Amino acid sequence: MKRLREFDYDEPTSLDEAVQILAKAGGGARVLAGGTDLVVDMKTGRMRPSTVVNLKRIPGLSGVEDDAGGTRIGALTKVTAVEASLLVQQRHPALAQAASILASPPVRALATIGGNVGRASPASDLGPALIVHEARAAVVGVDGDRDELVEDLYVGPGATSLAPSDIITFFTLPQPPPGFGSAHVKLGKRGSGTDIALAGVSASVVIGDGGEILDCRIALASLGPTPFRAFATEAMLRDEMPTEAVLAAVATSAAGETKPISDMRASASYRTTLARVLTLRALRGAVRSAGVEVAV
Repeated sequence: MKRLREFDYDEPTSLDEAVQILAKAGGGARVLAGGTDLVVDMKTGRMRPSTVVNLKRIPGLSGVEDDAGGTRIGALTKVTAVEASLLVQQRHPALAQAASILASPPVRALATIGGNVGRASPASDLGPALIVHEARAAVVGVDGDRDELVEDLYVGPGATSLAPSDIITFFTLPQPPPGFGSAHVKLGKRGSGTDIALAGVSASVVIGDGGEILDCRIALASLGPTPFRAFATEAMLRDEMPTEAVLAAVATSAAGETKPISDMRASASYRTTLARVLTLRALRGAVRSAGVEVAV
């Protein structure tokens, strides 16, 4: 086992204290939430922070609760808690499904929702699910507090819009409207004890009284430099009836919006094929989650 390089270590007990430590350390500091990625990256030398700031002693950063009709999830909430939450299962099924297949059980028991988002992996499991549920991240930093759509946090592979002193404190997900349904699917490849997505897709729909799709969201992972929405494909689906032919055509369109790479886990062409197959599965699941059967 490789030895870690020397670094400063802090355990602040308040957000203000944590923000000041991060601001003083500048870009050399890293936040410790669950540690499932950070510790591994430090051991391999991929990441060499000058300061590690452990957030676990700061109160109020974990838990799932009803919040004025929506759902509030603390950034330090373990993925297992997200998966097990009845509130999440009932209101945000795509997020519950994504949490249930993230990595492996031991990793889910340690990993946090905030750490997963902050990692900004293109293969994120939770990112697409949060995006289709219109989740917002509450952020504190030296420049004050703000909230930002999760989809806007991702700016590149492993990169977010967060400043060095910024900390995600919680996520808010609005109460879904009547006729809402969502689903998440992925195909992964096991490596280093985790199930990393070759491709992942989350989808949400809102079904109208006449059975038509009033609104929809499709978010994809491991098919571009960040988790992203298929905006052109979403526009195709609105006002359409959820038939098998329509969903299949839409899935083909979604595959055309992807920008996958070839790497040691899969070729770009294979990922494009997966995008079509998984988008179709996710859309079927979302429609059924809304209580509607897909017509032949």
